Amino acid sequence: MSLQVFGMPVSRGVAIGRAVLVATGRVDVDHYFVDEDRVDAEIDRLHRARDLVADELAALQRELPDDAPPELGALLDVHLMLLRDETLAAATKAWIVDRRYNAEWALGAQLEVLARQFDEMEDDYLRERKADIEQLVERLLRALGQQPSALGAVAAGASGDRGRGGDPLVLVAGDVAPADMLHFKRSIFTGFVTDVGGRTSHTAIVARSLDIPAVVGARDASRLIRQDDWVVIDGDAGVVIVDPSPIVLEEYRFRRRESELERERLDRLRHKPSVTLDGEPVELLANIELPGDAAAALASGAVGVGLLRSEFLFMNRDGDLPGEEEQFEAYRDAVVAMQGLPVTIRTVDVGADKPLERMGLHELRREHTLNPALGLRAIRWSLSEPGMFRQQLRAILRASAFGKVRILIPMLAQGSEVRLTLDSLARARQQLDDTGRAYGPVDVGVMVEVPAAALTIDRLLRAFDFVSIGTNDLIQYTLAIDRADEAVAHLYDPWHPAVLQLVAQTIERARRAGKGVSVCGEMAGDPAFTELLLGMGLRSFSMHPARLAAVKQRVLRADTRRLAGRIAEILGDDDPAAVVARLCSAG
Repeated sequence: MSLQVFGMPVSRGVAIGRAVLVATGRVDVDHYFVDEDRVDAEIDRLHRARDLVADELAALQRELPDDAPPELGALLDVHLMLLRDETLAAATKAWIVDRRYNAEWALGAQLEVLARQFDEMEDDYLRERKADIEQLVERLLRALGQQPSALGAVAAGASGDRGRGGDPLVLVAGDVAPADMLHFKRSIFTGFVTDVGGRTSHTAIVARSLDIPAVVGARDASRLIRQDDWVVIDGDAGVVIVDPSPIVLEEYRFRRRESELERERLDRLRHKPSVTLDGEPVELLANIELPGDAAAALASGAVGVGLLRSEFLFMNRDGDLPGEEEQFEAYRDAVVAMQGLPVTIRTVDVGADKPLERMGLHELRREHTLNPALGLRAIRWSLSEPGMFRQQLRAILRASAFGKVRILIPMLAQGSEVRLTLDSLARARQQLDDTGRAYGPVDVGVMVEVPAAALTIDRLLRAFDFVSIGTNDLIQYTLAIDRADEAVAHLYDPWHPAVLQLVAQTIERARRAGKGVSVCGEMAGDPAFTELLLGMGLRSFSMHPARLAAVKQRVLRADTRRLAGRIAEILGDDDPAAVVARLCSAG
C-alpha cells in the first residue's frame, strides 16, 4: 500500500527512484557502484576492515587496566560479538553483490535496516543496543577509510549513474548540511527528502541551485521510508509518495517528461539579450558556490557572477582553513573562467546554519550557540579574526589582476563595522604594495540583509560602491523568524509588506545615489517577483544559473511601466501578491 509524506516544496520537479537512507552526519560517506568484476575485491575490502577493527578491539581488551570498570570490558565483548556475527556481514555483502554498492555505502544501508529493527523492539534493553551497532559501523567505516579503495577518488558517481538494473536513486536523510550538499554536484541521487529544514534554509537553497527536486521538513520521512523503497518526490507540491501504484507512477513519469520539455524550451532563451518589452536592459547574473561553477554560469547565459559564496572553500576541511595562496588560485580560476565578465566575491559568510568544523578561537556550531542566526557570523566573524580576514582580502585583490572583480561584504549594520572593514581592506592593499604583488581596481559593495542596513542605506551608500540585497536574511531578520527552523517556516513570508517596503526603499535610494543595486537572494530567482522588482526599478538580478532562463522569460514579457506607477498601491495592500498577480494578468 502506498504512503504519502508531506513536507515543504523547496526545489521544483519530480524525482522517482529507490530510497537510499543515510543517517545524519554520514552523508559524506562515499557512494558509488562497483563493476561486476570488482565485487569480490570490494567484499575483500569489507573483510579487511572487519579484521582491522577486530584487532583494535582485541588490543583494547588486552590493554584494559586492572581497575577499569567491568562495563567497559563488557562493551568491548559486545562489539566483538557483533563484529563476528555473520548476520551483519552477510547482509552487508548482499548490498554489494545485489545492488553493487561500494563497501561504505553497503554498511550504511545495512545500518539503517538494523536501526529500524532495533527501534521497533519492545524491550528497552534490546532497543538500546542500537547504539552498539552504530558505534561498530562507525569503526568499520573509519577502517575502510584507511584502505585504498578499488575506485580511489570516485566519491559520488557521475551524474545520471543508476543502480543495478537501471534504477535511479533518491536520498532520504534526517538533514543534509549545506557543505555536504556540494557532493550532489556530481551525485548519483536524482532528488532528496529530509526530516527537517525550512523553505529558505541553506540546504533548500543549494537544492534549488543544483536544480534537483527536493522536499524538506517532512518530519518522519526517514522513519517511514525504508531502504530501497520506490519513492516519488514531488518538488512542486511538497509530497513524497512511498511505494506508488503503477497508475500514480505513470502519472508522475508523464509530469517529469513535461517538465523536461519545458526546460528545453526555456533553454533556447539562454543567449537572447535580456531586454523588457519597453526596451529596458536587465542584467542577469549568476550565484555560484565554487570556481568550477563558472562554466555553468556561462552556459546559462549569465553576464557575470553576482555572488561567489566564498565560504564553501572553507567547508568540509576538518577545521583546516584555506590559506592565501589556495584562495587566490580559486578566485583567479573563477575570474579567468568568466572570460572578462565581472565576478562579485562575497567575503566568507559562516555561522547560523553554515558552521565550520573549527574556527580559530570561536566555535560556531549550532548546539553551542543559543541563537546562531543572531550570533558571531558573516562580517562579525571576519572582523573577530583580522588576520584571516586580511588574508582573504589579499587573495581577492590579487585575483583582480586577472579580470573584473568586485568585493561584497555580508551582514554589515554598524558604523564601526564599516570603518573596520575599510581599514582591513586598506591594510591588505598596503601589504600587497609592500611585497610588490599585483592587484587591480575593485569596487566594494555591501549586502543589505539586516533591517538596520536598509533603514540607514544612505549612510552605507556614502562608503560603498554598490549594494546587493540578500532577501533571504532580510526576510528572516525583519520577521524575526529562523529560516532553518521548520516549526516557524510557515511564517516566513517574502510578500510581507514590511519586507517589500525595505526592498523598494533600498532600490530607490541606491538608484537616486547613482550606485548599482542588485538582488542576490532567492527572490531574484523566483519568477513570481520578477515584474514587481522591475517595477521597483531593479535592473540587476543574481540567481543560480538553473533559474536564469525562467526569470529571463518573465523579463522578455515584462513592461516595466505597468507596475512602476502602482508600487505604492502594492506596498499599501494587505495582500501584495494578489495585487501583483491581478495587475500582471490584466496587462
